[in-house]
Amino acid sequence: MRTFDFTPLYRTTVGFDRFADLFSELASREVPNSSYPPFNIEKTSEETYRISIAAAGFSGKEIDIEFRQNQLIVSARKEQSASQRTFLHQGIAQRGFIKKFQLADHVRVTGASFVDGLLHINLQHELPEALRPRKIAISSASNGARTSKGAVEIEG
Repeated sequence: MRTFDFTPLYRTTVGFDRFADLFSELASREVPNSSYPPFNIEKTSEETYRISIAAAGFSGKEIDIEFRQNQLIVSARKEQSASQRTFLHQGIAQRGFIKKFQLADHVRVTGASFVDGLLHINLQHELPEALRPRKIAISSASNGARTSKGAVEIEG
């Protein structure tokens, strides 16, 4: 097991403690590397993403999507059929699954669709107005002058 010391990060940054904690948690977590079911994560535009999960053999009502505390949890459970079927070969896995995706702050789920055995989950990154870049006016104690990026405004 490998451990990381994030102390240097704390010395030069402010507010990234959640980021460092996330890396520590991921490094220490014993997660089985499950490739079932296969999935894609794609960036569809500058601020939108799509997760596509191959869920062959499931219906839309057997799949559950939940979002809590920046974590997207997709689970599926196959309902037991009343009739017993005898397979000569069963190559299509119909076992239940749980997939968890850690989402960044301000990423929300905008919709989901189930088409041709693929579950598509659309995500949108929305930066709140309070976090968007803004110009800061620089005021001077002399003459009541304020400057903002080379411009000088005189009050009074």
